[in-house]
Amino acid sequence: MSLLPVLYSFRRCPYAMGARLALAFSGQSYELREILLRDKPLEMLKISPKGTVPVLQLPDGRVIEESVEIAEWAFEKSGQVPWIGAGRALFEEMHSAFIPIINRYKYPDRYGLPDGLKARAQGRRFLEKLEDHLQKKAFLCGESLGLADCLIFPFVRQFRVVDRGWFDQEINLPVLLKWMTFFTGHPLFEKIMEKQDPWLETRGENSAVIQVLFS
Repeated sequence: MSLLPVLYSFRRCPYAMGARLALAFSGQSYELREILLRDKPLEMLKISPKGTVPVLQLPDGRVIEESVEIAEWAFEKSGQVPWIGAGRALFEEMHSAFIPIINRYKYPDRYGLPDGLKARAQGRRFLEKLEDHLQKKAFLCGESLGLADCLIFPFVRQFRVVDRGWFDQEINLPVLLKWMTFFTGHPLFEKIMEKQDPWLETRGENSAVIQVLFS
């Protein structure tokens, strides 16, 4: 068993990205096992049969299988309060409403839609709500970064990449864009987004241990 928590992750998955951000900003080091979604390691499936990332296995053997629970563990471990103010409500709205909108915006044909423009307009309303919060404070729930910021940013980023030109030039939500730039330009974001070779120990590969360390 590793002396560090072991994180099974997939670099581009927004759920896994949110967990990695929470671990990074709370200063929690971990051993990273980057997986292939098409060829998931047996070690991960043994501890988490649902087969989705992220999955965090603690040194005592306990397994945390949901991104929000990993993020809560990280913040609590560092002595921070996980949820502040409207943070939980914003996260719940993102999870129940904004993520389905993103899927319809990205893949309208899967839902029998002619295009994603209606979904884009619906998604903008959630972004305007974030803008309102950010007009009052530097982050979504206060003057310092919180759990809601870590978990919501990856999905706003996912929404943005569908049509980056429209998002950056026409959305006209300047404080939201500034908040986005805080993350995209932050050294910790760059660190958690570094490309790593897949962890292939189950297929007889010689897998090196990748430790993601924060002081």
